[in-house]
Amino acid sequence: MSRTDRVGRVIAAPPAAVYGALLDRESLEAWLPPDGMRGRIERWDPRPGGGFRMVLTYLDPAEAPGKTSEATDVVDVGFAELVPLERVVQQAVFEADDPSYAGTMTMTWRLAAAGAGTEVTVTATDVPPGIGRADHEAGIASSLANLASYVETPD
Repeated sequence: MSRTDRVGRVIAAPPAAVYGALLDRESLEAWLPPDGMRGRIERWDPRPGGGFRMVLTYLDPAEAPGKTSEATDVVDVGFAELVPLERVVQQAVFEADDPSYAGTMTMTWRLAAAGAGTEVTVTATDVPPGIGRADHEAGIASSLANLASYVETPD
């Protein structure tokens, strides 16, 4: 049975700013890696049917071994759907020898105006069984916190 993980957060920025950060290469490199990681995008094609390849490197590989190598997770992400100011649907495939990380995970980033901000809900479906639920949800929450810090403007 496939697993679904979901995390949400209200970000104090308009939907246009949040949507823009989801489709800008430099922005994604800055905010998408969760705490304890840094990211580098190797390929970038921001259109439906396009996508990107990101190398995530653990700052301390002893804390969490990587899926692709001892210190890295490499993920190929395709843009399945782009609906301006509403949602971005990604299909992610990890590069890993371990079959527990195999398969295509769908990540849906939904945006909804919430007062002066944006409610962002990330739903991951078909999560590979090798990815622990608590760790995955914590990683998504960390990325959302990074996104908020990246796009929010001080009062």
